[in-house]
Amino acid sequence: MSNVFEFVADSRVCSGKSAARRARRAGTVPAVIYGGHGEPQMLVLNHNEVIKHLEHEAVYSHVLDVTIDGKTEKAILKGVQRNPARVQIQHLDFLRVNMSEVVKVHVPLHFTNEHTSVGGKKGGIAAHSMVDVEISCLPMFLPEFIEVNLTDLDIGSTLHLSDLVLPTGVEIVALAQGADHNLPVASMMASKASKDDAAAQS
Repeated sequence: MSNVFEFVADSRVCSGKSAARRARRAGTVPAVIYGGHGEPQMLVLNHNEVIKHLEHEAVYSHVLDVTIDGKTEKAILKGVQRNPARVQIQHLDFLRVNMSEVVKVHVPLHFTNEHTSVGGKKGGIAAHSMVDVEISCLPMFLPEFIEVNLTDLDIGSTLHLSDLVLPTGVEIVALAQGADHNLPVASMMASKASKDDAAAQS
């Protein structure tokens, strides 16, 4: 069995919707790898192995080894198409990476210290405005996630993208587009209980 960060694939010659359907009926996942300095290449992967890999959040924000017919290429997972009605992966998109070239990747946000934050201690509830963020960095600096520390967040306050503490070598793509793109990440809202307490004390 391959490790979490290795996807073992076979090349496929046929493309198109009918070929993809045949691949799925055979218990495999159709995929494509593209970008870098190579031509797009059609692939198929074992469906059960793909399901096991995708259970790990880190797969979505790591440089992966995609081994095709025994030859390994570095890539990131750029897209996953799932069947909305059942547990089936319908298609994967891999983007080749060069370790010396900047990549853009969506990584998950991990929210911490919500209940022990300034607002949390007052009974506030944190509202998350986004669950991931697009970053740019060299592949060697690619983080598994970005931490959103809510410790200092008070009721009525909002954390924006510019407030995030980023790992070395990592930039947020939206912030490079100007101040108008400094979007909210999380806000601390007053709960009904905290509002009632405030009214009782006034």
